[in-house]
Amino acid sequence: MIDLYTWSTPNGRKVSIMLEECGLPYAAHAVDINKDEQFKPDFLKISPNNRIPAIVDSDTGIAIFESGAILMYLAEKTGKFWSKEPKAHWHTMQWLMWQMGGAGPMLGQVHHFVKFNAGKAPYAEERFLKEAKRLYGVLDKQLAQTPFVAGEYSIADMAIWPWISRYEWQGIDLAQYPNVKRWYVEIAKRPAVQSGYDVPVKQPGIPLPA
Repeated sequence: MIDLYTWSTPNGRKVSIMLEECGLPYAAHAVDINKDEQFKPDFLKISPNNRIPAIVDSDTGIAIFESGAILMYLAEKTGKFWSKEPKAHWHTMQWLMWQMGGAGPMLGQVHHFVKFNAGKAPYAEERFLKEAKRLYGVLDKQLAQTPFVAGEYSIADMAIWPWISRYEWQGIDLAQYPNVKRWYVEIAKRPAVQSGYDVPVKQPGIPLPA
């Protein structure tokens, strides 16, 4: 059994989607970041950086925080969604790191400055919107060459997709990125993605472009 400590954010959804895709039994524990529950002492014992998601694997006694590390752990545990063939393995890894170091942090800044604090910092709005569009362009170019980000459906897709699912928050028109749109809609149809999207709180539905 995996205990998943999470909230309804892109980083949280990466892991719930992976758990659903792998078919692993898990129990989801809501950590409401709107109420600062991520700062509670019991959670800090698992996630010392005060961030969701985190897991505890009762099979091994291993506790892990940081969403990318959790995805890699679950992929190694199950042997799924991360090829062991060296070229494919590292190709997937680089796109996972692209999300962790680029798309996630930058799109998160768009959420902060553009959606929640519009008009307070015009320079930041312009800077991060420009970077968001650049990142969407990078992803669109990659997906013009391959059906999924690293070739086959993998932890790289599971890491990136939840951030793209907030394209409306980012002021992005997916019609301008047709390959991203095709990929996004295809993944949104996966039953495991639909189930994982609703963890730990049921959502109105996955946003879908016209």
